[in-house]
Amino acid sequence: MTQHLDDFQQSPVWSDAMKRVLFIVTILAMSCLMMASPAVAAADVSVKPLLTEPLPEYPGKEVEMIVVEYGPGGADPIHRHDAHGFIYVLEGSIVMGVKGGKEVTLKEGETFHESPDDIHTVGRNASKTKPARFLVFLIKKQGAPILTPVK
Repeated sequence: MTQHLDDFQQSPVWSDAMKRVLFIVTILAMSCLMMASPAVAAADVSVKPLLTEPLPEYPGKEVEMIVVEYGPGGADPIHRHDAHGFIYVLEGSIVMGVKGGKEVTLKEGETFHESPDDIHTVGRNASKTKPARFLVFLIKKQGAPILTPVK
């Protein structure tokens, strides 16, 4: 199989034009992935979507579940959710805070809530050496982004 792939890549069929097209497709795919992940601009943060489900009892609303992982020292930029956000720490310890409120350090098994009007001013891993993971439930307008950066 490897020999056939090598032969194909060396053949005239694997032209410079095809290589350029493959490069462009790769760049576009990476761009789409980066746009789909709101944490790309954050420092060592990953977001894994789990579920998005409409709430028929509340027309125009949906629940979205995500798992967020902060690498050691990872942090979010200042943002808002325009949603009710319910956080449950799965692993490690995180520091959370909203504008006008006190920063809180949450350990595994602890929870945090943000209202739709809150500006999330602090969201970071409490550890510089260990990762932290937490589950987030967002109740928001259907189709709305999970977060909006705030300057």
